[in-house]
Amino acid sequence: MQVQSMQFKARAGQKLADQRLQANLKKLSTKFVTARASAIEEIDFEATREALKERRNRGLETLDVWLEIFEREATRRGATVLFAESTQDAARLIAEIARKHDVKKVIKSKSMVTEELQLNKVLADMGVQSVETDLGEYILQINDNEPPSHIIAPVVHKDKDEVADLFARVHHKPRLTEIPAMTREAREMLRPQFLSADMGVTGGNFLVAETGSVAVVTNEGNEGMCTIMPRVHVAVTGIEKVLPTLEDLATAMRLLPRSATGQGTSNYFSLLTGTRAEGEVDGPDHMYFVLVDGGRSGLIGGAFQEMLRCIRCGACMNHCPVYQKIGGHAYGWVYPGPMGSVLTPSYVGLEKTLDLPQAATLCGECNRVCPVGIPISDLLRKLRERQVDRGLRPWQERAALAAWAFAARRPRLYAALSGLGSWALRRMGRDRGSISKLPFGGGWTDTREMPAPSGKTFRAMYRERRAPR
Repeated sequence: MQVQSMQFKARAGQKLADQRLQANLKKLSTKFVTARASAIEEIDFEATREALKERRNRGLETLDVWLEIFEREATRRGATVLFAESTQDAARLIAEIARKHDVKKVIKSKSMVTEELQLNKVLADMGVQSVETDLGEYILQINDNEPPSHIIAPVVHKDKDEVADLFARVHHKPRLTEIPAMTREAREMLRPQFLSADMGVTGGNFLVAETGSVAVVTNEGNEGMCTIMPRVHVAVTGIEKVLPTLEDLATAMRLLPRSATGQGTSNYFSLLTGTRAEGEVDGPDHMYFVLVDGGRSGLIGGAFQEMLRCIRCGACMNHCPVYQKIGGHAYGWVYPGPMGSVLTPSYVGLEKTLDLPQAATLCGECNRVCPVGIPISDLLRKLRERQVDRGLRPWQERAALAAWAFAARRPRLYAALSGLGSWALRRMGRDRGSISKLPFGGGWTDTREMPAPSGKTFRAMYRERRAPR
């Protein structure tokens, strides 16, 4: 997926004007947010979060050791472990696997890492058909390879009628409008693909070092068809996904489905270890792990290491007031929402993603719901600081901040200027009690009105409240 984050402002404006999208995005608050709120009441959320945070930190602090243990145990059970420094290296390795095994068709379970790799395009360029089998990803693939807009619900930006029209056009069948009938139609279209594929590609929610296993979580069961029927299975995931033990995995699974979809447990949970053993009736003849760095190791030991704890649940974007209004496509790369606004600059470069650290209100809702306690709003502030330090913000903005800092270091000057500003704003809104056009603040007043202040500064009101009565 090409990085298009530099067009964030233009895309966000388009999405805000899309009334159909606005209606579709309401599903985030009516479904995911309310479901999560109910699901976490079943457990001690704070204690479980703290336990998972500690376990994820333990894995990341000695990541190299756990990766070596994982490689040893996975190899001992018949799998081949390959490491890729870049996303291009990872795509090349998977292409080589397909070529080695004379693969003509690949079936895929949902994987955001393969979006980083642009794997479908790479396979298509070498003449290998790649079929998405997650329902949401399948819908997007047959819709001219549209990218996902959410890491858990990739097609959340579309409604039932849009999908019904798409199915009728692509499947050349009568238009259906009932969801059970539509999902059955998709199942009928996908079943032959499962039966004829040579290789299955999945992501990996977690890797377990002590057993050399990969955990794959879905609600549709397609991951099972992708891993036990083809003769070759390739699991692609980031190096940061490794957990030391099965006990760590159990802790993670108490929080992942609750945070993602508001379920106590996902419908399907696969823990896959090695190739098909003698006497087993299903499973692959060949199993590969492609573990992708793609910028992840650069975060180890730095200011943004905490972001590597992310378990890709999507809770931060479900609750984010910005994402709830613009959806995922405006962010311009694989990972949208608050987590993407940190990950994308970290992976592809701050200079290519100038707007993303600003694409947040810093309300802290993402921090509150994160199941591994990542202080996302603090990390966004750090990215903003780096932009200013590197001169990546517009000169007008930097000049304004410099002027504010000059005044803020001089209390008397600051008090005088703030008093003058408060008085001027009160005068501007004296007739209506609100300001409809604000100089240098059109980004706010172009779409909303600003309440006029009382004319008093904070300091003045504070002194009045503190004064003896």
